[in-house]
Amino acid sequence: MNAHPDNARPGTTHATSTPATDAPATDAPAPYRRAAVIGAGVIGISWAGLFLAHGMDVVVSDPRPDVREHVLAGLDEIAPALAELGLPTGNLSARLRFEADPATAVADADVVQENGPERLPVKQRIWQAVEQAAPAHALLATSTSGIPATAIAEAMRQPERLVVGHPFNPPHLVPLVEIVPGARTSARTLRQAHAFYTALGKKPQILRKEVPGFVANRLQSALFRECVHLVAEGVVTEAELDEIVTDSIGLRWAAAGPFRTFHLGGGPGGLPHFIQHLGHAMEASWPGLGAPSFDEPTVALLTEQAEQAFGGVPVHELAARRDRAQIALMRALDKTPGTHTRA
Repeated sequence: MNAHPDNARPGTTHATSTPATDAPATDAPAPYRRAAVIGAGVIGISWAGLFLAHGMDVVVSDPRPDVREHVLAGLDEIAPALAELGLPTGNLSARLRFEADPATAVADADVVQENGPERLPVKQRIWQAVEQAAPAHALLATSTSGIPATAIAEAMRQPERLVVGHPFNPPHLVPLVEIVPGARTSARTLRQAHAFYTALGKKPQILRKEVPGFVANRLQSALFRECVHLVAEGVVTEAELDEIVTDSIGLRWAAAGPFRTFHLGGGPGGLPHFIQHLGHAMEASWPGLGAPSFDEPTVALLTEQAEQAFGGVPVHELAARRDRAQIALMRALDKTPGTHTRA
């Protein structure tokens, strides 16, 4: 399915009489009609596709010379998943344009979603320029996966406007968006961010305290550390470990998170009973968990096993398989991001 017809020109709409997936995009979530996406990596393209499918005008700003071809190819890749979610995917690029200069890109934006490199000085420079050029009403959000908003906003004149809007990859598919305030982020900005992401069918969670890495990535990092340790120690291979996770805690946690799971594990006595009978044994095992490093031998082993386990299938096909399975699981659990796009 093509996200862009051969004769499409950014900013130009095309009348069509085609199937449902080629129908006009859903109405943009009021009052967010225009989005500026800064950075056209995997996350930026995913956000852009989601915004476009919800009827927003999107301008993408990225200095790479082939940004147009790169983004259009990326939209083609994610269009099937958007369609599976019930979102229209025909002529996604009709509302899309490109602008290399971030300040120009945000000049009439209602929301700015920044996805630049995970380097603090770079993000600070971006937000200095964006803040000066973006309209006063615009929602200013960074997709950073771990840098605190407090640090990014240090050079801003109005740090209360900036908030972390951290998606779990890929943003067009996985419901979670962590909304993380900085030390000076205003309550108004938090309300604005929550309303916007909710209007896109996402499941935003406002964190009560700013912490590096936020919540989802900290959990992922803690588990992955032990995964690397077990593989490096020869306990299991990467492929075997993946099957262990997807056949056990992956399924369990998709239906009930860790605390609810152990609450159920405690029977009628709930979590207190679980901690009383099993918690101390679990605590005693914590010092024995692995502390691996990405040294040369470990990286070589992980690379070799990844090639053996996954190297025979192109990455885009692996991603498509993952997306289909993810959508099927979310549907079964009634967690599919819907097309309810009203704030």
